[in-house]
Amino acid sequence: MKVAKLLKLVIFTLYWYSATASGHGGGLDGSGGHNNRKTGEYHCHREPCLSTHQQVQSATKEAGVIGRSYSRLYDRDDWGSWIDEDGDCQDTRAEILIRDSQTKVSFDGCRVVSGLWNLPYSGGSKTSASEIDIDHIIPLKWAHGHGADKWSAAKKRTFANDPDNLLATSSSANRSKGAKGPDQWMPVMNKCSYAQRWQGLIEKYELVATTSEIAALEEACQ
Repeated sequence: MKVAKLLKLVIFTLYWYSATASGHGGGLDGSGGHNNRKTGEYHCHREPCLSTHQQVQSATKEAGVIGRSYSRLYDRDDWGSWIDEDGDCQDTRAEILIRDSQTKVSFDGCRVVSGLWNLPYSGGSKTSASEIDIDHIIPLKWAHGHGADKWSAAKKRTFANDPDNLLATSSSANRSKGAKGPDQWMPVMNKCSYAQRWQGLIEKYELVATTSEIAALEEACQ
């Protein structure tokens, strides 16, 4: 489903549920649902309510905002690409590779090609830059679902290129982590320092974490 159609579906169904849920008691309404008299929650019992409810759940899952209010859909393009902030021909990726390498790096033009990177998540090391990913400690998609969907394009670009939120790590570890929060993924090594960086970034950017995510960050340093 295209993003525009998905967004229309979410808006329409959210409006539909609000309208239907507000005007009924215990009996089924014309759509096949009703309000629970004790809890006030709206429930589906027959069509077309059941199908519509499934569509809402599917759209919410695709939007990546399960358990949160309906926010604008995540689009990686909104966050921009690596920038060359100081104009020295080395973009953010190159700057992090230089910062995190244990030896002097070598270049092919402006591109870093080799160095020595200790892998903070899994242990071991790499010498080829092609085997290194630059991890967003707080993933962009996670940030989007925890308050950043309301940010300006400039703030999103700043966050995506913030050295405090970037770490050179193995491609495999970065891809295993994906957009998972701290309650779904923790590194094998250096859990406490990883959690501390998460906590610092949450405070710095005033993001909102869930109870389970906060508990996972606290547990990492116990």
